[in-house]
Amino acid sequence: MSNPKSSEFGANSWLIDEMRERWEKDPSSVDASWREFFSSAPQPAVAEPPTTQPTTAERPATRPTGHVPTVESKATATTETPASPGTGAGLSANAPSPSLRTEKEKSEPKLTVLRGAPMRTAKNMDASLSVPTATSVRSVPMKLVIDQRTVINSFLSTSKGGKISFTHLIAYAMVQALKAMPAMNNAYDVVNGKPTLIENPTINLGIAIDLKRPDGTRQLMVPSIKGCEELDFAQFWSDYEKLITRARGGALTVEDFAGTTATITNPGGIGTNHSVPRLMTGQGMILGVGNIDYPAEFQGTSISRITDLGVSKVTTLTSTYDHRVIQGAQSGEFLKVLHGLLLGEDRFYDQIFEALRIPYEPLRWSQDVSAHRASQVTKQGRVLELINAYRSVGHLVANTDPLEYRQRSHEDLRLETHGLSIWDLDREFAVGTFGAQRRSYLPLRDILNILQDSYCRTLSVEYMHIADPRQREWFQERIEVPRQSLSHEEHMHALSKLNEAEVFETFLQTKFVGQKRFSLEGGESVIVLLDEVCQLAATDGLDEVCIGMPHRGRLNVLTNIVGKDYGQIFQEFNGTID
Repeated sequence: MSNPKSSEFGANSWLIDEMRERWEKDPSSVDASWREFFSSAPQPAVAEPPTTQPTTAERPATRPTGHVPTVESKATATTETPASPGTGAGLSANAPSPSLRTEKEKSEPKLTVLRGAPMRTAKNMDASLSVPTATSVRSVPMKLVIDQRTVINSFLSTSKGGKISFTHLIAYAMVQALKAMPAMNNAYDVVNGKPTLIENPTINLGIAIDLKRPDGTRQLMVPSIKGCEELDFAQFWSDYEKLITRARGGALTVEDFAGTTATITNPGGIGTNHSVPRLMTGQGMILGVGNIDYPAEFQGTSISRITDLGVSKVTTLTSTYDHRVIQGAQSGEFLKVLHGLLLGEDRFYDQIFEALRIPYEPLRWSQDVSAHRASQVTKQGRVLELINAYRSVGHLVANTDPLEYRQRSHEDLRLETHGLSIWDLDREFAVGTFGAQRRSYLPLRDILNILQDSYCRTLSVEYMHIADPRQREWFQERIEVPRQSLSHEEHMHALSKLNEAEVFETFLQTKFVGQKRFSLEGGESVIVLLDEVCQLAATDGLDEVCIGMPHRGRLNVLTNIVGKDYGQIFQEFNGTID
């Protein structure tokens, strides 16, 4: 028989039971304090306190583990009036006994018959039990993926817009790994009563989407992107986003769910380290992506120390596969290929940059170079060499050709040329006379951003041939500054001025065919430039602006900058000159 008070002692409850058994067989075999403890158990919780207490001589030298509340403390606990929640004021020093609690009224559980999507999900889970699966697990460093994503999104924010997620990159790498190992895209079925291997001709990648319904419940849907093996990254990204939009808008069709051959799920989005998901009938494998974080042993380390040590965030990938048609070695090899792609093998990031028309070379994976104090001086000098290289040859990789895309690179501008790597991007270096950042420290990532924005974008400057150092510093102070992002209103204003210039030229060309004029076609951006110059002049309080114009584009400047009336321009074309 177990003592009802033994729950108060947690892991020591076994001792209470053992002592009670000894007490029941022979009360004299236990200490007086134990006899008192067990003999008081059957008494009511609010009984009067005993008139006598054991003397000091009767008390044991060592009390049993845990606090044994007296009858008096129980009575006090039951009659104490609790204070306001959270204040702790007015409470007794004796904690109430856990065994004294009001009995809750029994209630029956609520039964709900599953219908619709929940019923289908339940049946799918039951069906999945018939699939004999196994799982391969691999941890992948995410340092390069994180840095590449930063470069890509930085370019997109200043060009076509949009944002790339980690799931986009990992899912596309999964497609490329499936192309390299088509056996992972196979499936199993029973056809005419015979076990059959299904070799799927296309990769239809299922995307696990967790949607929150209006009533607060969650629903898992797995629509698929069809024919992924034929898509470059830009097309894959577009189809992925369209699928997500239709799913959130409730516009998915039966076709979106049919023919899925492999699936990716991302429980890491809610912090899960890794998962072993269920595999549905008709699919060969499912890839689970865990959260992206530093290894557990480094999560309490300061960021500066992590940067010095060269510790990367990692993610855990799990490949759960149908063991009837896919073997463990194949699954392990598949994760190895996927691992290599995320580290940039087989021109993985080069293809992504080409698909998005990013005119720069992607970062490269490499091992960290020792960052001890003995080599820091050398690294500091190499950073200064890199800055000078951008000043000297940065204009050679500037994106100044709007008609033809090509990926521009130069040996002198690569980190590896100067003994640096991606592990140095978050380390701080003294920048000396680097533009406006004089006598200060900046992370190498920020230094590179400023250099690339200053010398390698759509506008560049070549000036290092100038012999006078003061003239070179004049350029550097005005060029080597962080780029200021335009607001949405500023972008829309620039677009409006471009539209005005384009519409005016198109109207003249259509309505006054053969009329002698000097068109601005091809140079409409000068209208935006002149508009900004005039706006800044007005802001600075200048009284007037004088514009010296060639013939080309004069009419467009007169109307869209100076403000000459359109009707007056058209009357002059018709021969009415005032």
